[in-house]
Amino acid sequence: MATIRFITVGTLKEDYLRDAVREYEKRLSGYCKVEQVNLKEAKLPSDPSDSDIKKALSEEARTILSSMPERSYKIAMRVEGKQFSSEELADKIEHAFGVANELCFVIGSSHGLDDSVKNAADLKLSVSKMTFPHQLMRVILLEGVYRCMNIIKGTKYHK
Repeated sequence: MATIRFITVGTLKEDYLRDAVREYEKRLSGYCKVEQVNLKEAKLPSDPSDSDIKKALSEEARTILSSMPERSYKIAMRVEGKQFSSEELADKIEHAFGVANELCFVIGSSHGLDDSVKNAADLKLSVSKMTFPHQLMRVILLEGVYRCMNIIKGTKYHK
């Protein structure tokens, strides 16, 4: 069975978000093995400088990169990434499973991702030009991936 690993930086603070993540993990488990890798956000001062942020992103990058299996297909969530319809993303996911048996989706901290993580990605993905709360992005991504898996399998959920 194929694996989808979600690597995220930071913790979910709200119960309703944790409940939604668990629900979509349960739904996705019918299609693939689901793994959640939750990494700690680097500590920053209350008013961080650009160099503080750069250092924190570099620190987070080391743990992100070590959490990504070398042979996995890596997808970094980026505001400036490519946008796809659900059907187009389903095609990308189906193709990725043909190349690798594991997909890794990476959501960085509220400050984003270090260039080293972006460069390691096979695909840079954006869900919208709009900005969403970092924690809500996990739920949006899980729902989108679940929808894609339904498209791939030909179920009626997508309709």
